[in-house]
Amino acid sequence: MAVTSPSARIPILLLVLALSTMPASSFSRPAPANGSDTDIAALLAFKARLTDPAGVLANNWTGTSFCHWVGVSCSHRRQRVTALSFSETPLFGSLVPHLGNLSFLSFLQIIHANLTGSIPPQLGRLHRLRYLRLKGNGLSDDIPTTLGNLTRLDFLSLSYNQLTGQIPPNLFIHMRALDILSLAGNELRGQIPPYLFNNTHSLTAIDFGDNYLSGQIPSYLFHNTPYLTDIYFGINSLSGQIPTALSNITNLTLLDLSFSNLTGHIPAEFGLMQKLTDLYLGSNQLTGTIQASLGNLTNLHILALEANKLSGSVPPTLGNIATLEFLNLPKNNLEGNMEFLSALSNCRNLQQIGLGANSFAGYLPEYMGNLSSRLVTFDAGYNKLIGGLPVAISNISSLELLALPNNQLSEPIPKSIAMMKNLTWLDLSSNEILGTIPTEMGMLGSLQQVFLQGNKFLGSIPSTFGNLSRLEKIDLSNNQLSSMIPASLFRLVKLIILDLSCNSFDGALPTDVSGLIQTYKMDISSNFLIGSIPKSIGKLKMLAYLNLSHNSFGGPIPEPLQKLTSLASLDLSFNNISGTIPTFLANFTDLTTLNLSFNMLEGQIPEGGVFSNLSLQSLIGNAGLCGAPHLGYLPCVNKYHSSSRHPLKFLLPIATVALGSIAISLYLSTRKKLKNKEDIKISLDSTDGIGHRIVSCRELIRATNNFNEDNILGSGSFGKVFKGELNGLMVAIKVLDMQLEQAMRSFDAECRVLRMARHRNLIRILNTCSNLDFRALVLQYMPNGSLEKLLHQSQSTVHLGFLERLDIMLDVSMAMEYLHHDHYEVILHCDLKPSNVLFDEEMTAHVADFGIARLLLGDDNSMICASMPGTVGYMAPEYGSLGKASRKSDVFSYGIMLLEVFTGRRPIDAMFGGELTLRKWVHRAFPMELLHVVDDQLLQGQASSPSCNLHEGFIVPVFELGLLCSSHSPDQRMMMSDVTVRLKKIKVEYNKRTATPWRVLAR
Repeated sequence: MAVTSPSARIPILLLVLALSTMPASSFSRPAPANGSDTDIAALLAFKARLTDPAGVLANNWTGTSFCHWVGVSCSHRRQRVTALSFSETPLFGSLVPHLGNLSFLSFLQIIHANLTGSIPPQLGRLHRLRYLRLKGNGLSDDIPTTLGNLTRLDFLSLSYNQLTGQIPPNLFIHMRALDILSLAGNELRGQIPPYLFNNTHSLTAIDFGDNYLSGQIPSYLFHNTPYLTDIYFGINSLSGQIPTALSNITNLTLLDLSFSNLTGHIPAEFGLMQKLTDLYLGSNQLTGTIQASLGNLTNLHILALEANKLSGSVPPTLGNIATLEFLNLPKNNLEGNMEFLSALSNCRNLQQIGLGANSFAGYLPEYMGNLSSRLVTFDAGYNKLIGGLPVAISNISSLELLALPNNQLSEPIPKSIAMMKNLTWLDLSSNEILGTIPTEMGMLGSLQQVFLQGNKFLGSIPSTFGNLSRLEKIDLSNNQLSSMIPASLFRLVKLIILDLSCNSFDGALPTDVSGLIQTYKMDISSNFLIGSIPKSIGKLKMLAYLNLSHNSFGGPIPEPLQKLTSLASLDLSFNNISGTIPTFLANFTDLTTLNLSFNMLEGQIPEGGVFSNLSLQSLIGNAGLCGAPHLGYLPCVNKYHSSSRHPLKFLLPIATVALGSIAISLYLSTRKKLKNKEDIKISLDSTDGIGHRIVSCRELIRATNNFNEDNILGSGSFGKVFKGELNGLMVAIKVLDMQLEQAMRSFDAECRVLRMARHRNLIRILNTCSNLDFRALVLQYMPNGSLEKLLHQSQSTVHLGFLERLDIMLDVSMAMEYLHHDHYEVILHCDLKPSNVLFDEEMTAHVADFGIARLLLGDDNSMICASMPGTVGYMAPEYGSLGKASRKSDVFSYGIMLLEVFTGRRPIDAMFGGELTLRKWVHRAFPMELLHVVDDQLLQGQASSPSCNLHEGFIVPVFELGLLCSSHSPDQRMMMSDVTVRLKKIKVEYNKRTATPWRVLAR
């Protein structure tokens, strides 16, 4: 009924005010007003309870023609509300019981609207309601039993809220028209009621996943649901066995029972579900064998049985599944030979085969080469395989990852491997492979990581390895390789790690090794190398770990090594090195490990720096050394002091002048040559000037204009960071608040870590200033600010597209991989977050702020500290509550940051509170609803640009990675080394602009 005058509207407004102030108990029956008046009163009461920050209701719900209001629909015959729908509209507040008065309502949808509070029981009065969807809010408390009165309902979704309590046992018994039911992503507990449905023949999808449901899956649950196609019960606390009654649902296409603590066998009757496409039974405690009857599932795409206790062999009947794409069987007790690969050759769509960490034995058969031409990953590491790679494996030209570590392979690598042009990762480590490394491997132009350590390779390194221009890591240690190391190996500009230790290489190193411009670890120890240490090593600015021990190097320690200011560890022990110990080693602020033992060194032992804490074991075996009384060496004595008339007395001043002139000439000549070199950067030389001398407090005061507030770059828990200029170089000066007890520990921790660790994606410490009243760190200046500012400050001029965000997180992962796996000591960051990721002038990301970092003793241990500060939202559960830190706690922080980078939401965003977290919000949307959580900036150009095309599969694996890394259980999180591999693979696929081979599941 239309209202034409202001005076006519007064009764309605008074009615609204009256209704909005009445208690919920007063709404047992609709108000005795005109139907249209009742509806508008209910709508206005709904509006009055909400904050509406976007003004959607305030700007559109005006006037009295409520049938034209945004989100409202009416019937054609009368002015009565039949539909109320809001999606992605921020309507902070709660649902009002007045909605139960919309007696003609058949469609109610409010999704991702930030609603809180409970579901009003009065909704059970909406007898015409057919569609109820309240997904993705913050609704809490129990599910009202009155919803069971909605007998016409065919769609019900209360998923991804914070609902608690149990599922009411009789809730759905009278909903005979119910088609879709989802209660996923809540906090529901208790058992699944055995008689939940009664003649609900139309039910096609049921989702109870991601809750805390316990007990067994009741067999009777599925007796009256013959048309079910999708069942999600995964991520619960269920027990007992998988009911065989599931096999009666012959229309089932998707069954997810993963992460549910189920025991017993896989029912043989599952082979009857002919329409099944996706079967997830991973991460349970299933025993017995993989049923041969699963081979009858001829429409199956994904078979995921990983991390169970399955035994026996892989049935060859799986080869009957022509549609199979992903076969994941790792971490079981499977055994037998690999003959089943012959049957799998019938699966022409296979993209991934995971067989690692089982007990497979025997040979890899030659017919392995008949596997799918779409196969990308083959992982059978940590088994008992013998023999070698079959020659025909080269037929799988699509293969990118081939991992067979920790087996018993012994045969040479076949030359046919050269045909695998897409191979990026090759891991044959810890086997018993004999023979030579084939020259043909130099044709694998896509190779990035090669792990052949721990075998019995003979002969030389093929010179063709110099063609592997993308190579980043190569480990050939602990083999029987000999001959000279090819010079071409030292021209791989992307090489980060070079490990040739424990072989039989001889001859001299090439004179020019300067091509390894990104290498931070070089280990060529325990060989038979001779000659002098190449002076060109001094050009490897990134080098942090250098081990040349247990060889036969002679001559002095080259003077150009003074350029290696990033060195954290230097081992030259057990060689024939002569001359004196260079004093520049005492100036290396990062050098913490030095071993010069068992050489022919002589003269004064330098003082200061690393020599202050050096033990006798680091210098023993050098008979000519003197000084350092604390180590037991005699003081150095001038041989000529006893004779004032010694003829050399008068020659010394002349020699000094002559040598000084020569030194000056050499210095000027060298300086001129370096100045003419195009590859020498002035900025790097400038930092040398800062790093090799003591910086005074007075200089820092001048550099920052007396620590002027205008120069503040940021503030932290332990002090402030200022921008300053030293020797013409812009630097960041971190000044510690000496009033805080923790500041001293922060200063010590950061000095210790940054002096030991060197990586292109770690912030660099240039110098320190320390006295009783003052502590400061001089760090690299990062002109492009932090990731926090780029993500969350509206005035930022830098646009972060999909590829830019991916590159940033790849940079961070490589830094963390170095700290966790590649540094000689495990370093935990303990406070990884966007504000600690800084950008240089080229927008390369650098991980910073190691104020609470910890050294982890041992490779897989964790540590507990009574007081371990961190940042709320980024701390792993075990770190925040127990103070238990491990590499996996850093991985958790990384995962949260990855989710933040691609959603644009901080973990402490206002929308998160109570039980709703950033991770849970993303998890609820994964994978089909990711459109609702992706940062709007990434979606703006999607119509015209493939930069963030959800359908091309780039976003799904990124969010999957973030969810895995931020899992509640540390055991479920990935290692940082695996994270880097996964991100690089996503980037490669993105650059190819091809669809990621992953089946996106609908929920």
